[in-house]
Amino acid sequence: MKTKFLTAVLSLIFFTSGGAKLAGLDFEVAAFQRWGYPLWFMYFTGAVEVAGALGLLIRPLSALAATGLAMTMLGAVGTHLNHAEWGALVIAGFILALAVTRAWLGREEIRALVARLG
Repeated sequence: MKTKFLTAVLSLIFFTSGGAKLAGLDFEVAAFQRWGYPLWFMYFTGAVEVAGALGLLIRPLSALAATGLAMTMLGAVGTHLNHAEWGALVIAGFILALAVTRAWLGREEIRALVARLG
């Protein structure tokens, strides 16, 4: 049960965040400019987040999607740390912890997927 709730929360977070990037909302554009990242990278990150949110909802891919989103969040944590954005760092760190937790809870799903493909 807790895995379903965690998956739903993460999916909502990443649909929202990725959607804001794909929509090119002003605050996202300003953030990526402030960090010195090219605009294409904002759209790429948004696409990764939305794809990950969708992957979370597909049971056999859910834990693998959480793993990819955790890796994405490592980049966010590094960016906020590098730019001394402490509030955003705490939030990104929390989301990273949620994604790692979901991936860990689904580690058997990942093993099964790898075994099926291998």
